[in-house]
Amino acid sequence: MDQEQVVAAIRSSTEQVFSTMLGLEVASGEPYTEVNAPGPSDGIISIIGLAGAWVGTASLCCNTSMGCHMSSQMLGMEYTEVCEDVLDAISEIANMIFGNFKTTAETYLGPLGLSIPTVIYGLTFQPEPREKRNGSSFRSPAETAPLMSKCA
Repeated sequence: MDQEQVVAAIRSSTEQVFSTMLGLEVASGEPYTEVNAPGPSDGIISIIGLAGAWVGTASLCCNTSMGCHMSSQMLGMEYTEVCEDVLDAISEIANMIFGNFKTTAETYLGPLGLSIPTVIYGLTFQPEPREKRNGSSFRSPAETAPLMSKCA
């Protein structure tokens, strides 16, 4: 599975989940390969492990405002600050996006397994991937901060 196929699968999965489950449209940014660790960030990251012919991680990253907005859309309740419900919703959104991604990736790679999502929330934390990560950024028209979907 080459980079273009990874990015296309991430984009398609993210757009499908946002449209179907959240009632939101997202605009995809330019694909990129992250070769350096991102700088410190504030917000929420949901990480899912991939295992099989391709071993790595997939992550969904957003700021707290976007996390609350996505959770509000998914759960039909208004969230203005991060709580257990918001973290659970972000975990489930990542699970849906990367579950869809896994299905597409399996057509190229054979059977893959997914771990249970891990959600991290905080201020000024810095994830450090050990490998290059292919990804795409997305923006919802209602939000100014990007949402990142990545796979390594």
